[in-house]
Amino acid sequence: MKIFQTTFARIVAIILLQIILFNNISLFNFSIPFMYILCILILPFDINKIALLCIAFVVGFLIDVSFTSYGVHIGATLFAAFIRPFVLQLFVPRGGYLIKTKPYLHYYGFVWYFKYAALIIGFHHFFLYFLYTFSFENFWYFFGYMIVNISVTLLLVIFSQYFVFRK
Repeated sequence: MKIFQTTFARIVAIILLQIILFNNISLFNFSIPFMYILCILILPFDINKIALLCIAFVVGFLIDVSFTSYGVHIGATLFAAFIRPFVLQLFVPRGGYLIKTKPYLHYYGFVWYFKYAALIIGFHHFFLYFLYTFSFENFWYFFGYMIVNISVTLLLVIFSQYFVFRK
């Protein structure tokens, strides 16, 4: 029960930080860090898939309300939650995941966490920006914008693992 309460408190804090702080940060008028994807990244390994998708829906809905973007973040967050079990299966350590651990950097190391977070953030951002533009008309602008945002978000997510989600 304590794990649930801690995770719930962290998700609420991440959503509030996204709405209050990160939505108002624009790096060079080109990048807005979407730290709310961390809500999906920090969930326990053994979470029920239906619960995972419900949490993703609620998180996406709250972010959509703050951005007034009408379902774009819901779709991208649901997509990230949907692929998360496949990504975790792709990067399973040799001995399997340790009991009562979460997908945190300090449990599985930098390389594992970087691959895990980069893949989910990359898919999330690709889906998000594709839903925003809904075309490949300006592909190189779209691609550059996506790469910058993935890099900024990934950097902030990794920093959060070092400074907030320590042992």
